[in-house]
Amino acid sequence: MYKNSFASRAAVGALAYGVAVGTLQMTVVVPLLPRLARELAASPASVSWTLTAGLLSGAVAIPLLSRLGDLYGRRMMSLVALALLVAGSVLSAVSDTLAPVIAGRVLQGLAAPLLPLAIGLVRQALPAERLPSAIGVLSATIGVGSGGGMIVAGLVDGDRRTVFWLLAGLAALAFVLVAATVREGLRTRGRPGERLDLTGAVLVSGWLVCLLLALSKGAEWGWTSPVTLALLAAAVAVAACWVATARRAPSPLIEIPMLLHRSTVGATVASFLIGFALFAAITTVSAYAQGTLGASVLQVGLYLLPTTVLMLAVSVLAGPLMRRFAPATLVAGGSALVTLAAAWLAVLRGGGPGLYAATAVLGLGVGLGYAALGTMAVQHVEPARTAAAGGVNALVRVLGSSLAGAVGAVVLAAGGPGWAFTLAAGAALVAALFAAVHGRVRIA
Repeated sequence: MYKNSFASRAAVGALAYGVAVGTLQMTVVVPLLPRLARELAASPASVSWTLTAGLLSGAVAIPLLSRLGDLYGRRMMSLVALALLVAGSVLSAVSDTLAPVIAGRVLQGLAAPLLPLAIGLVRQALPAERLPSAIGVLSATIGVGSGGGMIVAGLVDGDRRTVFWLLAGLAALAFVLVAATVREGLRTRGRPGERLDLTGAVLVSGWLVCLLLALSKGAEWGWTSPVTLALLAAAVAVAACWVATARRAPSPLIEIPMLLHRSTVGATVASFLIGFALFAAITTVSAYAQGTLGASVLQVGLYLLPTTVLMLAVSVLAGPLMRRFAPATLVAGGSALVTLAAAWLAVLRGGGPGLYAATAVLGLGVGLGYAALGTMAVQHVEPARTAAAGGVNALVRVLGSSLAGAVGAVVLAAGGPGWAFTLAAGAALVAALFAAVHGRVRIA
C-alpha cells in the first residue's frame, strides 16, 4: 500500500500516462504510411511492414512480459517496456532507410504489455474500494492512444521524424514518472521456485506470429495463396502443440484452465469482440472521412476526438458504477452503446454534428466496456496471476483488432463504409449479448 492517497494517485496517473503512450505507438504510424513510402523510396507493400512489425512484436510481448512481470516484478518490466519504446522511437527517427525503421517499430511494439503490468501493480497497491476506478482509468487510456495517433500525426503534418522524436520524448517522460512514483513489494511476485516456461514462450510466439502475419498480409498476398494458407495451418498446428505442452508444464506461460474458466472466459470473449468493433469503427471513420469527405489527417483525428475524450471521462465513473452494477452488466451496456454508435454511422450521410455525435456515443460505450473489462478479467484471479490474466485479455483484444483490420478492409472495399460499420455493429451486439448472458451465470 502507498503511504497516502496522493502517492497512490500519482502512481496511477503515471501508469495511465505510460499506457496511453504505449498505445499511441500502435496507431500513430497508420497515417504516416504514404509519406514513409515516398521518403524511404519503398513500395507501399514494403512500408506496410512498419505497421505489421509493431503488431507482431506487441502480440508476442504481451504474454511474455506479463508473465515475467508476475515472476520477477511488474515495475521492472514496465520500465523495460518503456525503455524499449524510447530506443525504438529514436532508432526510427534517425533512420534514413526502411530496415532500421522497421527494427525500431519492433522495439516500439514491445510496449504493448504496459496495460496488464499496470493493472497488476495497482491491484496489489490499492484498497479494494478504489481498485475499480484505478483499473477503469488504466483500461480507458487505450482510447487516448487509439484516437490520439491521428491527432499527433496531423499536428506535425505527418512528418515522421518529428512524430518519432515526439514519441521518444513522451516515452522518456513516462519512464521517469513511473520510476519516481510506482512502488512494488516482494509479495507481488510469483510463487517460490517458479520459472519462465521457455517452451511455452516459443510456441505461443510461433502461433501468434503465424496467425497475425496471415491476417495482416492476407489481403495483400491473397486469402487463398499458398503462403497465407500455410501460415494459417502452421498457426493451428503450433497452437495445438502449445496446448498439449501447457497442460503438462508446472508453470505455463498461459494457464489453460484460467483461460477457459467460466470466471474469465466472459471477459476474454467480450474483449475480443469489443476490440474488433472499436478498430473496425475507427479505421472505417478514417477511410470515410478521408475518402468521402476529403478530410485531412488532422481533421480525422478531430472527428475521433469525442471518442478519445469520452473514453477517458467515463473511466472516472467506473468505481461508483461497479459498486452498484456487476462488471459484466456494464460491459453489456457499453457494448450496446457501441452497437448503437456503429449502426448510426452505418446510415449517416455527410460529416458535421452527426459524425461528432456518433463518435461520442462510440467513446461512451467503449469507455464503459473497457473500464469494466479490466476488473472483469482479473477479479476472480489470484493476485500473483494478475498480470498474466490481464495479458490474456489484452492479447485477445489485439487479435480482435487485427481481425477487424483484415476483414474490415475486405468489407470496406467490397461494400463501402456502410457495410463496414454494420460489421462493427454486429460484433458489438454479440459482445453485449454474450456479456449479458455471462453476467447471469453464477461464478463459484
